[in-house]
Amino acid sequence: MTIAVFGATGMVGGRVVIEARTRGHRVLALSRKPASDTRGAAPAPADPGVTPLAVDVTDATAVHRTLAAAAGRRFPAGAAVNTDVSVSREAAPPADSVTAGPAAAGGRAGALDAVVLAVRRYPADRAFLVDATRTVLDVAARFGARVLVVGGAGALRSPGDPELPVAENPAYVPAEHRAVAAAGIAQLDACRARLEADWVYLSPPALLAPGTRTARYRRGTDTLLTGADGRSYASAEDLAAAVLDELETPGPDRHFTIAERPDSA
Repeated sequence: MTIAVFGATGMVGGRVVIEARTRGHRVLALSRKPASDTRGAAPAPADPGVTPLAVDVTDATAVHRTLAAAAGRRFPAGAAVNTDVSVSREAAPPADSVTAGPAAAGGRAGALDAVVLAVRRYPADRAFLVDATRTVLDVAARFGARVLVVGGAGALRSPGDPELPVAENPAYVPAEHRAVAAAGIAQLDACRARLEADWVYLSPPALLAPGTRTARYRRGTDTLLTGADGRSYASAEDLAAAVLDELETPGPDRHFTIAERPDSA
């Protein structure tokens, strides 16, 4: 597959790039930062299977141009983009523009299989998150690419109380993190409003941190998963494995979550 990863220099996005390359997929590693600014999570820029590019995820024209190149399309220089996917699907742009990107570096020409959106801002920036999500969903839909959104645990239901969102449950979300959790709910709402887009929303557990890749995790739907001790945790490495598992073999749910699997399970 050819996979575009937004947020490729972040904790989750960098590990998604690693996981995708380990499985032999081609990756377009997209971030506002240059590849040299990664925190050691992403593969070296010399990897021929990874094309790192600086892209502002809220700039619809830049996102469109980048994904068009990944899909082997052409995009006219200076052109703007109408991302209202309900108006029309993307037609082939004029032939007098230049194709660039992973297709020219060994990628499968004419195909963009999936887009992973793994972006965040701290402190919480709800408007940024919603705008970025809408932009990526709308542009990806024009190229027939599936979008996997790595969202927030706040959008899940509380275990034992399905009417209580995790975002409002102090047992999992302290008051100082409430805005981040609420932004995740707004992001999921933005996905649900894009009826023509092909998307899936992955909520991490309450605690996500760098750790060990086991590729042994539990998968749930829209309710937070916890262990016998009440802990809701997964490593960022296992979350990345879940991302690739979903892209390679899609499950039945548009909203799902994961958590660590006890050693005894």
